[in-house]
Amino acid sequence: MLDTTDRRILALLQEDATIAIADIAERVGLSATPCWKRIKRLEQAGIIDRRVAILNRARLGLGVTVIVAVRTARHSEDWLQTFAEGVARIPEVLEFYRMSGEIDYLLKIVAHDIADYDRIYRKLTKVADLRDVSSSFAMQEIKSTTSLPLFE
Repeated sequence: MLDTTDRRILALLQEDATIAIADIAERVGLSATPCWKRIKRLEQAGIIDRRVAILNRARLGLGVTVIVAVRTARHSEDWLQTFAEGVARIPEVLEFYRMSGEIDYLLKIVAHDIADYDRIYRKLTKVADLRDVSSSFAMQEIKSTTSLPLFE
């Protein structure tokens, strides 16, 4: 499906989505038009989902990262829909997963400070009936990336 050139294009775009087509083409050994066509094909295939700017959380005053584990006694589709829609309306929730094992849902939340997280926590607990909410505060970010591994 993906050849080496596609992977090199994707790696460059993951590094900097604003890079000019001509620069990408030069770096992967293509002319601009074939390079542009490959990128369009990757977009149409859904491999390139979207292009975004990655903001600096600390410079925006969002220095607190919280991992929240949620356990619930309810597992119906209606409950999940209510919970998912409610969580989607909380912009500080960056990631939201349904889990296997003892934890039902895992969320990654950013906040300005502990008081701000408390405000978000109160919003979260009003979304749906939850059995247990456990919050862990990140002490240090050791690795954070949006780049996916592109193996051949």
